[in-house]
Order: sequence, then C-alpha cells, then structure tokens
Amino acid sequence: MTEVQISAIDEEQLDTVIASDVEFEGTITMKKPLMIKGRIKGSLSSESELYIDEGARIEADIQALVVSVKGGVQGNIVARERIDLFSTSVVVGDIAAPKVTMETGCRLNGTCRMAPFDDDGSQVV
Repeated sequence: MTEVQISAIDEEQLDTVIASDVEFEGTITMKKPLMIKGRIKGSLSSESELYIDEGARIEADIQALVVSVKGGVQGNIVARERIDLFSTSVVVGDIAAPKVTMETGCRLNGTCRMAPFDDDGSQVV
C-alpha cells in the first residue's frame, strides 16, 4: 500500500485551532480551515478543510471539503473532495468521498464509498 504523501499542516496558517485541553459539545459550522486537537461531540460542517490531530477524539458526523484524520472519529465522514486517513487514525463509521487515501496502519470500521458529487451535493451512484 502506498504511503500518504501530504505536507505537514502549519498551524500558524490556520484561522482556528481547537486546543487539546478543549472539550466541546454541540454543532460547529465553519467556512475556513479548522484543526481539532481536543474532544468534540455533536456535528461538524465545513466549506473548507478539517484537520483532526493525533490526540483528538471526535464523536460526530462530519461534512467538509477535505477531511484529514490522524486521531479518533466515531461517526460518519462525508467529504466533497478527499478523505485522508493516516496510520494513527481510528474511524468507527462510514466514509464517503470521491478520493480516499489510507496510510498503512489506519483503522476503519465501516464502509467506504468513493463516487463524485452532483451539483446539488448528493453523491453520484
């Protein structure tokens, strides 16, 4: 299996980073990239990129442009462009995106659906 070749994310270039000592329950909706290092429970929706750091724990359904996972996610993930699962990631839920990269060692307990999206936001069968 090919290793995921993605550049490291520079936190200084992100508008928002949820720190490792933050626990949040509720709905997060954003337009700009976000990195999560803490714990989130609820739902996440983004028009941009979502980065889930190695120590992060997410219990939420996620919708974003790109989702990059190094931590743990319990919930379904839908990305309009790409999902990246790194070797440290653990995902319990279904994932859907036109492109999915999975690094050796990642764990996915769910289904993977790879298809493009229509203009209305629904995935093509």
